[in-house]
Amino acid sequence: MIAIGCDHGGYKLKEEIKKYLEEIGIEYKDCGTYSEERTDYPIYAKAVAEAIVNKECDKGILICKSGCGMLITANKFKGIRAGFVTNEEEARFAKSDDNINVVALSGNNTKVEEAIKIIRMWLGTEFKGGRYQERLDMIDKIEKENMK
Repeated sequence: MIAIGCDHGGYKLKEEIKKYLEEIGIEYKDCGTYSEERTDYPIYAKAVAEAIVNKECDKGILICKSGCGMLITANKFKGIRAGFVTNEEEARFAKSDDNINVVALSGNNTKVEEAIKIIRMWLGTEFKGGRYQERLDMIDKIEKENMK
């Protein structure tokens, strides 16, 4: 199950991504927003991150105008590894090396076709483990030390 959320700047792209997820039979939880009316991105980044932390969903997709605000907010939650991804190659490395569980996209700068390629690659890529897991363990240690 994938949690998906956006602010007004990502609404149109979110709706297209939902159609793609339905086509490939992936369940999702729409965490909002539900229109192009101006709103604040932290609300939706929090909802997606909480859905993952609370184990309602395994992964998340976040979209705002730049993608950066959502990314910053989501990474404030323990256990969230959000990455800003702009193309398929970045999606592959972000998953295989860093095992990101949240993809952040720019609603302003990501075309629907590219977003679908990114999500397809992210979903289809396996995490390498090994030395990459050792690095994630280091991140987990830093997280425990600094996120009280």
